[in-house]
Amino acid sequence: MSAPIHKVGAAIIRGDRILLCRKQGKLILPGGKIEPGETELECLERELREELGDVALADPVKLGTFEHSTPKPIRIELYGGRLAGVPVASGEIEAIEWFDGRIDSSELVESLRAVILPELLRCGRLRS
Repeated sequence: MSAPIHKVGAAIIRGDRILLCRKQGKLILPGGKIEPGETELECLERELREELGDVALADPVKLGTFEHSTPKPIRIELYGGRLAGVPVASGEIEAIEWFDGRIDSSELVESLRAVILPELLRCGRLRS
């Protein structure tokens, strides 16, 4: 098995909704691949600006590391916190959506649907 793709993501939660980005027709967490020499939080700061415009993650808290192997091995360092600023779909992001479980789950990327959302629900960070 190849080495996992290493990413960092933000779980921006308001009540029973989580902020997701639509990219190539799928819903993903804001975030992306960690560049060489970049810390997890530096990557997250850069990715949030690229994807959501003039925003920042205030009071970041690491929520954990999530791994999934379908369709490709991936490791996601997940942070929670408050979003400072107003998010606007930017760069390669087609739209932003506050996911509340009413959207067809087939629109979610596999790691989010199979691993991350169930854990956020299980530990009470996200309400259903």
